[in-house]
Amino acid sequence: MAIKNKLYFLCFLILQFSFEINAQETSTKLPLTDVFLILQKQYNIQFNFAEDTLEGITIVPPSESLTLDETLLYLEVNSIFSFDNLDGTFILVRTKDKTFELQQLSEVILSKYIVKGINKLNNGSYEIDFEQFDILPGLIDTDVLQAVQALPGIQSINETVSNINIRAGTHDQNLILWDGIKMYQSGHFFGLISMFNPQITQQVNVIKNGTQVALTDGVSGTISMETSSEINDTFKGSLGVNFIDANGFIDVPVSEKSSLQVAARKSISDFAETPTYSNFFDRISQDTEVESNTNNAINSDQEFDFYDTSLRWIYNISDKDQLQLNFLNTYNELRFNENSIVNGMEASRRSSLSQHSIAGGIQYSRIWNDKWQSAIEIYETDYKLEANNANVLDNQRFQQENVVSETSLKFSTNYKVNDKIQLLNGYHFVETEITNLDDVDNPRFKSLVSEVLTTHGLFSQLNYKTLNRKTSLNFGLRYNYIGKFDKHILEPRVAFTHQFLDNFSLEVLGEFKHQNTSQVINFQNDFLGIEKRRWQLSNNEDIPIIRSKQVSLGVSYSKNGWLLNVDGYYKYVKDITTQSQGFQNQYEFVKTTGNYDAYGLDFILRKQIQNFNTWLSYSYMKSNYEFMSLPEETFPSNFDITHSITFGAAYTLEHLKFSAGLNWHSGRPTTQPTAGNEIVNDDINFEASNSSELEDYLRVDVSALYDFKLGNKTSADLGISIWNVLDKTNEINNFYRVNNGMINETLQNSLGITPNAVLRIHF
Repeated sequence: MAIKNKLYFLCFLILQFSFEINAQETSTKLPLTDVFLILQKQYNIQFNFAEDTLEGITIVPPSESLTLDETLLYLEVNSIFSFDNLDGTFILVRTKDKTFELQQLSEVILSKYIVKGINKLNNGSYEIDFEQFDILPGLIDTDVLQAVQALPGIQSINETVSNINIRAGTHDQNLILWDGIKMYQSGHFFGLISMFNPQITQQVNVIKNGTQVALTDGVSGTISMETSSEINDTFKGSLGVNFIDANGFIDVPVSEKSSLQVAARKSISDFAETPTYSNFFDRISQDTEVESNTNNAINSDQEFDFYDTSLRWIYNISDKDQLQLNFLNTYNELRFNENSIVNGMEASRRSSLSQHSIAGGIQYSRIWNDKWQSAIEIYETDYKLEANNANVLDNQRFQQENVVSETSLKFSTNYKVNDKIQLLNGYHFVETEITNLDDVDNPRFKSLVSEVLTTHGLFSQLNYKTLNRKTSLNFGLRYNYIGKFDKHILEPRVAFTHQFLDNFSLEVLGEFKHQNTSQVINFQNDFLGIEKRRWQLSNNEDIPIIRSKQVSLGVSYSKNGWLLNVDGYYKYVKDITTQSQGFQNQYEFVKTTGNYDAYGLDFILRKQIQNFNTWLSYSYMKSNYEFMSLPEETFPSNFDITHSITFGAAYTLEHLKFSAGLNWHSGRPTTQPTAGNEIVNDDINFEASNSSELEDYLRVDVSALYDFKLGNKTSADLGISIWNVLDKTNEINNFYRVNNGMINETLQNSLGITPNAVLRIHF
């Protein structure tokens, strides 16, 4: 090993010496950005970098006689940047993080997966870098949970960010993290926009399979958001307003070793009611107690408000120690009055619905030497859903609450065995408490159920990467112990990628996972019908621990602006409950457990021609339930969207970005009454479960963003978007009820044509 290392060192010295000789052809230093322009013409390539990171950096240009690989190595040796040659034409420029480089375990293998800023990594995950982000159809703000739906295999069955389905999974089967903190709420406006402020969220990592062993929960997938981890040395910020909210962001250098980021948003409904706000409100209140009441009661004074605040503070205690603090506070509230005439007198009572999340976390990392690094992560996250339903006619008040409180401690170490191998090991403790309250004042009834579950986890993972970066293997095992049930759960995970024939790559992913929490629906009118789902802990009986296994195989091709990626997968999830699946047919009030499987294909084809980028994605999926105690043991899943197609295009000029796209998928499964609309014992006689489909879904979106200078240090963005340009009425759900001996159908529709506009000032 010593001889081998000496040979590497000797080769490095020879190569460095040759660089110095060749570089003497032009000994004058040039700005690195100018050198990039020269090299782009010489090798017909494109460098992707953040302009502010290159400001003021100069370098002696490399010799023209060097090959492209030799040139990139020269640049890497003589600068603070690393250079990833992704497809022979696209070079990704990254800042070398020497202090915390042991954490850099993943690298980009497919850049501009859909648009600039969306990349595929060698660990099987997808990275969305909002600092590099272009634009997506229908979006002018980088809404995190809307952006992830651009990836094939991920969609929302009802157009909300609070119901994201990854390969037929329910939303509660997704692990959503914000700087390592688990979030139990995901949306404002009860799911129509993300509650995570896009101005402070810099990067998102999306995992559909092959999760690293340090993560638990999320049997269907993981959406992990991160703020910037760099210390900012200059004050900067932004102020913005759109048709939904006003927002602000500042990044303040506290000292040379510390910086503070603060972001805040608040709805503008107190000051103006825009067309976007009206459409959103109509959408969430559709067919609920908020929209309509009984003939003898009238609703009035409907109001909706939301806000969020986010904070991130980083302090580099030394060159080897870093401390990070995070805080998040979000709130949604809906209020309205129920009015009626009672005993000849006007009477009015107030109903309200609120969602509140508050979370805080602390992370401490230390580099002990050039091989060892350790990290400690602690967080507390709390979520509360509360409804006060006032019935003015019966003089009754019904209060419901769903409260989640979770504490987590994670300790991990990275050990660099050599340039090829790293070992990740750690311990993870999680304690989750969930409380559910139902309180009626007339007649008096109160039910308060509070449960606590504690999990201990040990994990170990080997990360292997060849020196040429063409082959990568992450293989690990996670051991979980749940003391309350005396459960021992072993979960192997694997992610393997190999690049071959210059332009091809092979990917094999697999994982076992489990989760102890799920969202159940007790009644469809829970929480005024706006929010029906409440979190509940597994009890190892009628609500068991959910467990999953998944495997996938993918092949990719990338060359000259072309990108092709095909992934085939099979997923099996067991011990789900009917209450968590949202049945509204003959199984709506049945409580039993079962399984589901899903198999399918995710496909994407992308072509870039200079400033023009276009893509086509297609997903095929079949998913079936298996409930042994139901009359139908197997039938299609409620989330079995067999075919899904997305076509989009984006055009970028120096200051203008434009994007348009089409989304189509086959109809959502539904259950219809039998021919003749039979009613038996006051119950509807249904056909076979999910044997029919709603109409196909079709939506066309456009968006445009223009940036311009206001001064030397001030710039602005002006954008406009239109969601559902064709104003197509899409069916997203339907159900049937018996009323006066007749069967009535309730049909719920998607958002109609919805414009939005934004003005943001950067300073």
